[in-house]
Amino acid sequence: MSTFTLYDLEKRVRDRAQAGADVSYTRKLLDRGVAQCAKKLGEEAVEAAIAAIAEDRQRMVAEAADVLYHLLVVLYARGIALDEVDAELAARTRQSGLDEKAARKGG
Repeated sequence: MSTFTLYDLEKRVRDRAQAGADVSYTRKLLDRGVAQCAKKLGEEAVEAAIAAIAEDRQRMVAEAADVLYHLLVVLYARGIALDEVDAELAARTRQSGLDEKAARKGG
């Protein structure tokens, strides 16, 4: 099992965001703006969904990695730290998923 975590990836995104667009794909994405970053995230999510249905296991793993990377780029572009998402997930463990979803619909 790898010791590389989403927090390591978040740090890599932050570090690469400081590099020039000529050497950093992350910087190039960020320079295009949050809307373009979000579009790329959406494209990767669709590819992951297709891989889940029609591709082999390794392709699904690769597409999942792409989704996670692009999600962290979008979070960075919006000024949202992974810790904030982590805290939201932790808060949601206090009730069942069905109860949490029902509460969001009522709000």
